[in-house]
Amino acid sequence: MAFSIWVGCEGRHTVVTANDFETAEIGPFVEPGFPFITGPLNSNKLGPGFPQRNSAARTLAINLGDSAYVGFDMDLLRWSVAWEGAFLPMVTMAQISYDDFFNKGDQIPAILGTPKLATGEYAGWSIGMPSFQDPRDLSDGTGRHRYGPLPERIGRWNGVYLKGDDVGLSYTIGTTDIMEHPGSTRFGEEAAFSRTFRLDGLEQGLYLHVAEVTDGSRTETAGSVLYIYHGETCDTVTAIGVVADHEGGLVPAAIDHRYVTVCFPQTDKRVEAKVVLWRGPIAKRDAFLDMVGRTKVDMPDFGRGGPAYWKETVYTRGQLSPDTAAYVTDILTLPVPNPWKRNVRVADVAFFNGQRAAVVTFSGDVWIVDGIDRSLKRLEWRRFASGLYEPMSIEIVDGMVYVFGKEGVVRLHDLNEDGVADYYENFCNQMEQSLHSREWAGDMVAAPGGGFYIAKGGIGGSSQRGTVMKIAADGRHVETIATGLRGPYIGIHPTKGMLSASDQQGNYVPSTPVLLVGKGDYFGFPTSPEDHHATIKEPLTWIPHRVDRSGNSQRWITGGKMGPLDEQMIHFSFARPGLFKVLIDSTSNAVQGGVSFIRANYPAPTQKGAINPRDGQLYVTGFNLWGSSSPGVSAFVRLRYTRQPFYLPGQFKAGQQGIVLRFGVALDSAWAVNPTNFQVKRWNYKRTREYGSGHYKLDGTPGEEVMPVWSSHISADRKAVLVVVRDMTEVMQMELLYNLRSEAGATLHDGFWFTVNEVEEIDLAGAGFNTPIDWSVAPSTGFSAATVELRPSIENGAQLFVASACSGCHSSGTETDGFYGPPLKGIYGSNRPFEDGTSQRADEGYIRESVLEPSKRVVQGYGAEMPSYLGVLSKSDIESLVLYIKSL
Repeated sequence: MAFSIWVGCEGRHTVVTANDFETAEIGPFVEPGFPFITGPLNSNKLGPGFPQRNSAARTLAINLGDSAYVGFDMDLLRWSVAWEGAFLPMVTMAQISYDDFFNKGDQIPAILGTPKLATGEYAGWSIGMPSFQDPRDLSDGTGRHRYGPLPERIGRWNGVYLKGDDVGLSYTIGTTDIMEHPGSTRFGEEAAFSRTFRLDGLEQGLYLHVAEVTDGSRTETAGSVLYIYHGETCDTVTAIGVVADHEGGLVPAAIDHRYVTVCFPQTDKRVEAKVVLWRGPIAKRDAFLDMVGRTKVDMPDFGRGGPAYWKETVYTRGQLSPDTAAYVTDILTLPVPNPWKRNVRVADVAFFNGQRAAVVTFSGDVWIVDGIDRSLKRLEWRRFASGLYEPMSIEIVDGMVYVFGKEGVVRLHDLNEDGVADYYENFCNQMEQSLHSREWAGDMVAAPGGGFYIAKGGIGGSSQRGTVMKIAADGRHVETIATGLRGPYIGIHPTKGMLSASDQQGNYVPSTPVLLVGKGDYFGFPTSPEDHHATIKEPLTWIPHRVDRSGNSQRWITGGKMGPLDEQMIHFSFARPGLFKVLIDSTSNAVQGGVSFIRANYPAPTQKGAINPRDGQLYVTGFNLWGSSSPGVSAFVRLRYTRQPFYLPGQFKAGQQGIVLRFGVALDSAWAVNPTNFQVKRWNYKRTREYGSGHYKLDGTPGEEVMPVWSSHISADRKAVLVVVRDMTEVMQMELLYNLRSEAGATLHDGFWFTVNEVEEIDLAGAGFNTPIDWSVAPSTGFSAATVELRPSIENGAQLFVASACSGCHSSGTETDGFYGPPLKGIYGSNRPFEDGTSQRADEGYIRESVLEPSKRVVQGYGAEMPSYLGVLSKSDIESLVLYIKSL
């Protein structure tokens, strides 16, 4: 770890000048002194006496002190389970990878301690009369379960207040506003749990459901205390006492010796009460009764905020790149290490103003970074919030911070202006969320007219998985915009409102697409049986697996300070990693697009980004976990325009006569008119339930079609080339490789990948080609006319291992961290155990089969997450890979 000392008006500060995650000391995911974390909780197997159907996708796991904890279900507004002893295992995706950066072996946590109280999957409150049915269950006779919050007419989660060790749970039941303060207390060696309430607007009677005892045998009441005896010998008791200022008192009741409720009758007065709960040996019953008699109702004042949890500032110094290209990346050094030994894996960034921004981490923290200027010499990092549930998006609207995680969209408030959030307001949780870890809260962008668009992962259990949705400006409603997405990430033009998305290659998604999104669109990943018959909207463009096997969000460059990228869409590649420039070609009845790669230093995966309103540059965040080719754990960089010449195309057209690429620099005519300097291929994909797709010619046979280049031409201004290709037709993927020179002598050796959705005649005169073209010229027999078959060799196999993106998922050694597939060293000749219980010796035939039909037999411990290379690699290529893998 590199350090230096910065000396200034604040005195001497240790300054972090570089990040080394491998040597940094990372503290525990659960921080001492912060009262909660958020995540799923499976309490279906608590044991005898507890309800068997009890899981919660959105749980506040609250530390009540003295080894007592409660899980508050933010959807059903209930205590799902209260326990003592050990806390929770850190096994969710964000937790298990927190200090084991590439570990994706996540699970749904269950409590580690001893359960004391629980309720089943029904609302924590009911109106008018007790009810123990989940109001979210569908009444269509299918028995299907619905995730997400209660209907708002029954209840709404408002948010959590923080004040030191205390939390205040704010929600509304019917028309009654409720503040709840959970707590615990000890009497002797026993732990009791408490729920302190303040209720305003009791226009209807409400029933609080505090516990469900499934093996209760008899019930007894002593004043305001209820006892349920259970166990085979009735030597265990669950006791509930109520202390209240309400006239006549509040008395708990038991229904069927099982469901314990407390009725709060209608009144026009504020009601404050405390419910005390305990489960233990019958011999301690009198001690519990004595403790309840001494209990007072004491509600903390949450509305004024509390002391700051984190008071220190962490200083870092950025690293400027030399101006060696049109676009370079400057590194904004992250606050690692820091006083809390907190890992900082930045997922997204948003700006307050030019110098001050907020970043959110996958671990659930929000940091405020100040001092962002041209030099990056003195960045000041302060922690602002924590405990959020795998967030990957942040936005700032009217100075307020909004974070999208699996709990929904949270709006953060600093009530006492001490630089730390005190109120985590539920802006919107109307989107459903299942317990499945891959039902990501993938992305959120601010809508130009107010509200937000969000994207949810498509692998999960909710009815809204795989969708793009619009959140209303007041946060109270969500509207489905598009469906059929496997793992979407989105972007939007901030003024024009053009909405875009990418998706994750996999089942039914044959390669990485870039999509334009409109109301009612369906993109091909089925989440219901009806989807298999729906009309699929085709992408703006596909991107080949070897070019980008895992896409992420998009960002439009606005502000007029990024030169040739101004008003262009940027596509973020997680796996490559890096940024792609997206070009759009509008035809009479369709739009089609293409991409080219912006070469720069990308020290970690690139996922999200924001335009700084002051300098107009693009700031990029990302972290590693899902198999990127980058070894970096996380990075925060600035893509900066240096005013050096830029050599990627700025416009393209694909039509009857071929392909036109227009550059921002004048080209060397001799190179441009030489057709051997171009190579053109095309192929289709197949959408199937298999992971990804091979490449197929237009007649359906495996392979890629090499298109003869008949001629090439330069425009009058020498900035555009026409590559003449006959038999142009609609096709999913085309690849144009070119080897050109600029007029000033710079090398333009690159590629452009695009999709043809409609073929029409190109207006060549409008494109700058005024000289008549001789269409009778024979095609070139050079660079583009044929693919040279190399003789199989280990050396060629090693090159293909990298060029075909195999190295992003498989280690050539024995490493497993960060790799989706099994390591390949020593694999040849070994016995391969498969998920179906069979096994086979890894010989040449097995390796060939694994390349061409990877999902046919899946190795134990791994998923079917490798695309077929059928039609992608030649027979010679496959034999070279076999030789290379044998050599390992």
